[in-house]
Amino acid sequence: MPEPELNLIVLWVANAIAALDFYRALGFRFEIASSAEGLDYYACYLGKTVIEIHPGSAGAALQPYRGGSVMLGLKVDNIDEVLAKAQKLSKTTLPDAHESRWGRRVVLTDPDGRKIQLIERKLNKINAVMQ
Repeated sequence: MPEPELNLIVLWVANAIAALDFYRALGFRFEIASSAEGLDYYACYLGKTVIEIHPGSAGAALQPYRGGSVMLGLKVDNIDEVLAKAQKLSKTTLPDAHESRWGRRVVLTDPDGRKIQLIERKLNKINAVMQ
């Protein structure tokens, strides 16, 4: 039997504009879409996976590292550039990236309290020369 493919992640958010600003600072490109019921939401297409932001009611994500909580992990080309864009939107000081066994890494918190891990892509020598 073939392995399942991840095709959809839905983020229910208390403030769609704050969430869009945060995720756009991370490099996501969202476009407006409408459900069959005519409700607007935002969609970003990453290969075969769709990430959607839907307006929800006020609340907060479950405590990290507890049953039911979710942490998203993203690879980015330049973690410092992403952190600089996210810092402009943040009302608090963001953590610095640090070396880990997975590479340069930082864990941010989105406007609804979800943890978002960023890991810097390791560029090979060919990619580094081309940039």
